[in-house]
Amino acid sequence: MELRDAIRRNEMTGFQWRVVVICILLTVIDGYEILIAAFTLPTLTKEWGLTTSQAGLVASIGTLGMGIGAAILGPMADRIGRRKHIIGSLIAIIIGMVASGLAPSFSLFLVFRFLAGLFLGGIVPSINVLVAEYASDRRRGAVMGVYGIGFPLGAAVGGFLSIWLIRNFDWHGPFLFSAGMTTIMLVTVILWLPESVGYLVEKRPAGALEAYNKIGRHLGVPPAAALPEPTSAALRPSLAKDMWQGIMLQRTLLLWFSYALLTAAFYFANSFTAKLVAESTGNTDIGITAQALVAAGGVAGALLFAALATRWHPRLVTAMTMFFGTIAFFLFAFFFKQTSMVFVLAVLIGLAANGGIAAYYAISPPIYPTAIRASAVGLMMGCGRAVAFLAPNIAAFMLNRGLTPPNVYQVYGVVLLISGLAVYALHKTYRGEHALDAMQLEAQAAAHADRTTAVDAQ
Repeated sequence: MELRDAIRRNEMTGFQWRVVVICILLTVIDGYEILIAAFTLPTLTKEWGLTTSQAGLVASIGTLGMGIGAAILGPMADRIGRRKHIIGSLIAIIIGMVASGLAPSFSLFLVFRFLAGLFLGGIVPSINVLVAEYASDRRRGAVMGVYGIGFPLGAAVGGFLSIWLIRNFDWHGPFLFSAGMTTIMLVTVILWLPESVGYLVEKRPAGALEAYNKIGRHLGVPPAAALPEPTSAALRPSLAKDMWQGIMLQRTLLLWFSYALLTAAFYFANSFTAKLVAESTGNTDIGITAQALVAAGGVAGALLFAALATRWHPRLVTAMTMFFGTIAFFLFAFFFKQTSMVFVLAVLIGLAANGGIAAYYAISPPIYPTAIRASAVGLMMGCGRAVAFLAPNIAAFMLNRGLTPPNVYQVYGVVLLISGLAVYALHKTYRGEHALDAMQLEAQAAAHADRTTAVDAQ
């Protein structure tokens, strides 16, 4: 049995779960590092006397870097491999986080935070695609949902931990701590994270057969004398054909549009909640706690997505998550002045916004063929995060023009409603002759190639 076919059809092995766990830990660190500016924003505002507009820039400059990194650096994984791409990105992230934590001024902080963001954005498509490729067909929705807990878990734990780190080490502490944790993960990846099987078969780098058989031993698959024929020879994937033509153009636009709207609401909620709640209550710790509860809600959202994805299609569950988010944002706006309700509703905000990120991580890889998957997902994330860069700044603009914090939450609640409608429209494109996604088409091509080889051998 061909190795990719074994991964798709057989029960998940301990080796496959190890890949998932390592990737979850990577996203735990990533989730903390992406939102670290939000946790330190109240302290940075006091230290440097930031205006509302400058605070919006601090909250969003890393997001801009992530958008550019996902679009420009993410596609490199299709050329050099997921494993090398992850290792190189982790090294650059460590340097960027140390430099951000030691930045002596507001201007230099923005520069270092942007540079760190480039590689934070670039690494996510590789991690996302690697998990999707090592998950079985039967477990993929659930696996991607479980994998999705990493991002909000890192943000939640990081939020509560940041309270202690800031008290003892000022705003520098969270950045330097994250650099230390990233170093540990770098060593873990070097020792235990394998390469994508799809990359080995489709791109055939030096040593591909040896790496292929090494992975096969872990999965109980006999060693192969030669690599299987690449499915790209039959399907001929390309960014032009599989993103911008025919039905794929419609799917790409709907996916990008819905994801961009979600990330706008996500980055607003995760960048400004601590600041707005702290200003409303006059207590910075309450603001950070509310922000951490938003992230904690994301953990619940990712787990709930994993459970629901075993009963309904992940795209439908994603749409449901967006519709729930609209309700949660409006309730948060209504009870904004009531601290006890703010804590409860912050969890629901996170369930939708942070849990929604896990949902999109699950539904995006199967849309595109292996040969262009990291590029396509990276471009999607780049587009979404470029829009997300504007979200905190648009929020700051609205606040400066007289809208109240509850009004702004209502605006982003409507944004989530539109996102849900768009992803539901995406789901409706999978019917009739277009019912199969890219992973299913690749499975059919691989099975056909196996049958052809068997007939030739006879």
